[in-house]
Amino acid sequence: MQVGVAMAVRLPSGPAKLSGAQSRRLCRPRRGPAVRMSLKEDGPSLAVVGVTGAVGQEFLSVISDRDFPYRSIRMLASKRSAGRRMSFEDREYVIEELTEESFHGVDIALFSAGGSISKVFGPAAVASGCIVVDNSSAFRMDPDTPLVIPEVNPEAMAHIKVGSGKGGLIANPNCSTIICLMAATPLHRHAKVKRMVVSTYQAASGAGAAAMEELEQQTREVLEGRPPTCNIFKQQYAFNLFSHNAPVEPNGYNEEEMKLVKETRKIWNDPEVKVTATCIRVPVMRAHAESVNLQFEEPLDEEAAKQILKEAPGVVVIDDRSANRFPTPLEVSNKDDVAVGRIRRDISQEGNLGLDIFVCGDQIRKGAALNAIQIAEKLL
Repeated sequence: MQVGVAMAVRLPSGPAKLSGAQSRRLCRPRRGPAVRMSLKEDGPSLAVVGVTGAVGQEFLSVISDRDFPYRSIRMLASKRSAGRRMSFEDREYVIEELTEESFHGVDIALFSAGGSISKVFGPAAVASGCIVVDNSSAFRMDPDTPLVIPEVNPEAMAHIKVGSGKGGLIANPNCSTIICLMAATPLHRHAKVKRMVVSTYQAASGAGAAAMEELEQQTREVLEGRPPTCNIFKQQYAFNLFSHNAPVEPNGYNEEEMKLVKETRKIWNDPEVKVTATCIRVPVMRAHAESVNLQFEEPLDEEAAKQILKEAPGVVVIDDRSANRFPTPLEVSNKDDVAVGRIRRDISQEGNLGLDIFVCGDQIRKGAALNAIQIAEKLL
């Protein structure tokens, strides 16, 4: 592996633009004063690994939106992206090639470059004294790695802090798990979930910027009567839906479905809770939707459930039966909160021991980047 890395430097000329639909999603300008308050000498030093990807760019957007304090940022990516210029908060940077030496002097590294990259460079960063917040599946089920949704189980990472002199690794859960548990956990705390049945309707954003661009391209091609380009998925995505493209395991569940099962048990610290899932890819650009059926140990009626969810942090209730208005992926896109609606008693169960809910959340935002930044906030 290569050693040695150029530091991000301020440049005299403007950044080069990335092409295609991805460029329209990079470093969205934020309204407000030109001088940013998040650049602080006493803040932590940051590194963003996979900065040119959809989630990497959303890391930067959330850092800016939340005024996350930092004294410096390293923009890290693959060799093919190294040397590109990009702007962030009125400063210009050179994207650096990711190496094992990239983390010297870095306090917090935000990773979103895939599991294989995380497995190699995550431990290297920790060995350098860096705290890694990893968005891949590489370490989620490692018993020594906290798997954290800050609104759900912040206590799992309480032993890791910036300034302690020790590196550490914290895993971001899968996007579908985060979106589901943001809504299910407040109800679980009140009545204890015995069994949860989840059906997901997952957007292109879950497969990255290239999948989002391909959905745009396919839509134009199909409307023009041309055969769709299928580079990311093996079949037509536009105007279609299909089982999630994750590999299918011997038990018939795909990896995405088993993530929801295993991660829920770990996050809730309840290996006995019964969870089953069916994950479907739908032609939505951004934000996942999930139908969740809950069976409780204790009775919980729908009105009490609505009140619990209205008071839950990071959750907004959209449940207007008379207007038939409930959450949609479109209205939660680029939003921080997870929306919950269709809150109703499960009539297949006796009494008030079951509820059905419908949940929507931005996969790139709360399902990935926002959750990671919220973890980073708790490290300070």
